[in-house]
Formats: sequence, structure tokens, C-alpha cells
Amino acid sequence: MRNRKILISGSVAAVFLLIGGGVYLSQKNGGDQYAQCRSGTVSGGLDSFGTDFTLTREDGMRVTAEQVFTKPTLLYFGYTFCPDVCPLDNARNAEAQAMLAEQGKDVQMVFITVDPRRDTPEVLTDFTDMISDEMIGLTGSDEEIAAVNKGWRNYYKANDQEDDEYYLVDHMTNTYLVMPGNKTVDFFARNVSPTEMSERVGCFIEHSS
Repeated sequence: MRNRKILISGSVAAVFLLIGGGVYLSQKNGGDQYAQCRSGTVSGGLDSFGTDFTLTREDGMRVTAEQVFTKPTLLYFGYTFCPDVCPLDNARNAEAQAMLAEQGKDVQMVFITVDPRRDTPEVLTDFTDMISDEMIGLTGSDEEIAAVNKGWRNYYKANDQEDDEYYLVDHMTNTYLVMPGNKTVDFFARNVSPTEMSERVGCFIEHSS
């Protein structure tokens, strides 16, 4: 348990080092149609987050980013063997998604693995079915997963030096809001509640052109 807490703390620290250092509260975002929806701004802009990709969906189909991001999407990077953080984060996302659905706002969830060795399409299907019917699981080769994580500046590292079967993976725990057209517009830390997430996502949807 202590090792898990260290891994989670390390992931949180990585968030602040890689992204949090560039985040500052801002009340004025000239020319930004989503200005009133944001709680902060990333140095360099969120336009720099994301990348085109071709990955394998949980049903075995190869899909592109354009085919995946057809509606507002809550995007999370994690792995199915994750003992606590990933299930809790994605349960929170599913709760926010359900709140939005009650308001008539169509939002999906996408889970991209950071552990392609174990997260086959079949394994992803079991995980996503447990979380939400509105969740898509994506995997790929080591190179494909590395490239897509780099695109979203997502740090991850498998701790498989001593055990190549029951290892844990360090990873960042942000959830990204990606609008149609593969446009990342916001991100949510682990401490954001389902209610706050639904309100912020709803604001982006209402102000999308």
C-alpha cells in the first residue's frame, strides 16, 4: 500500500512538473470562445496538446483520431490492471457523463491504455463495459501508444523490472476534454468533482460553434 501511495504521489508530482508549472489562473482570454468556461490556462495553449493517431479499438477495428473524436470526449490515459486510481477516476468521469446526458448533452469517454502489453482489445472490453456504455477503449503497438501519449504530454512508466506480469505503471491522471476535430480545450485534475466536471464540460458544449 505504501508503494502504491508513492506511485500515486509521483504521478501527481509529474502532473505539476509537466503541466501544472505552466498553469495560471486567468480571467481574460482575448479571442477565446471558451474563455468563460476555463478555470485556468496552460502556458503555450491547449492547442499544443493532442495528435493524430491510428489505434486499435476494443472491438479490434483500427480507428483514427478523426473517427474517434466525433463528439465532446472525456479522454483518459491509464491501464486496466491499475488497482485504484484508474477505476476511481473513470467512475468519476462516468458520473459526470451521466449528469450531462440528463441535460441532453451527448458526451463520450475514451480510455487509451499506457500498458499495451497486457491491455488487449478483449481486456479493454471488460474494463470499459464495467465503467460505461459510452466508453471507448483504445490500444496499439508500443510505438503507437508512446506517440499518442507524447502528443498529450502524458508521462508513463512501467515498473516491470522485477515482475513482468503483475507490475504497476506510473502515469499522469488528467482527464482531457477533446472536442470534435481532435481539439483539446481543457483538462481536469483528480480532485475535480463530477458536478464541477459536468458544469465545465457543459459550458464548453454550449459555447462551441
